[in-house]
Amino acid sequence: MGGPTVLVDTYGRVATDLRVSLTDRCNLRCTYCMPEEGLQWLAKPDLLTDDEIVRLVDVAVSRLGIEEVRFTGGEPLLRPGLVSVVERCAALTARPRMSLTTNGIGLKRTAHALKAAGLDRVNVSLDTLRPDVFKTLTRRDRHADVLAGLEAAHDAGLTPVKINTVLMPGLNDDEAPDLLAWAVERGYELRFIEQMPLDAQHGWKREGMITAGDILASLRTRFTLTPEDESARGAAPAERWIVDGGPHRVGVIGSVTRPFCAACDRTRLTADGQIRTCLFATEETDLRAALRSGAGDEEIARIWKLAMWGKKAGSGLDDPSFLQPSRPMSAIGG
Repeated sequence: MGGPTVLVDTYGRVATDLRVSLTDRCNLRCTYCMPEEGLQWLAKPDLLTDDEIVRLVDVAVSRLGIEEVRFTGGEPLLRPGLVSVVERCAALTARPRMSLTTNGIGLKRTAHALKAAGLDRVNVSLDTLRPDVFKTLTRRDRHADVLAGLEAAHDAGLTPVKINTVLMPGLNDDEAPDLLAWAVERGYELRFIEQMPLDAQHGWKREGMITAGDILASLRTRFTLTPEDESARGAAPAERWIVDGGPHRVGVIGSVTRPFCAACDRTRLTADGQIRTCLFATEETDLRAALRSGAGDEEIARIWKLAMWGKKAGSGLDDPSFLQPSRPMSAIGG
């Protein structure tokens, strides 16, 4: 077998970052993601097994040049075999860098085991410092659990601990400076993310959305922000600013108003084994069927490469004819 080829598209972008959704289930009901009653979850037979996930990650790193793997959901800590999956992926050649995007609720009990298994770091979603606002946003009274999870992740060495924050008008849009001061004090790296049209209710509206410009203007009422050297950004989705001369940084992901599609290096695998070339893609490529019909690794790699070759130039968010994907964020993976 030769060395790995690459996942390249017709615009010359090479995917080196794989996002793997482990489940569509979540134990929160964030208003910008899903309705209070939850969603129709994927049936267990439709989900990739632990063995299938590890095999696809192996194909990705050994044959397709993937260097980084991010485990997502839904809420990935709800996946019973998570620690084992991380451990097995850490044993692959070449070993990918591995991270986890989580709501943090289960981190207090799992952070040290995940670190021991080989996880490198975590991104934790936290939209507010106010427990009452957290309960309104998530429809669950679990704010203290998230804070405890963040501390556990930091103590376990899953660093840098990054916090993902979405600001919603009339709820937490006044908290940006407080959140940044709090994160800087604790050594967390805060990243604000513009609300994206990936809610199950399809209620997203561009009008009234808290934009990257709004966020930066709010932060500058209390902090001096110096743009980081653009060359340091690479394919990272976040624009970063140095806070008060450093060493702390804050990031803003302006998916809607400051798209970064031209530098995108991501490929996505859903919990039911579909390849997605973009968060906002309306088409998918089925790897689960290939796996379960007995396809070899070379054939799986060929299907994956063909899917990525057809990746579109951009998300289309700036197009008036933009259509929201039928899958919500929880079923795609962050």
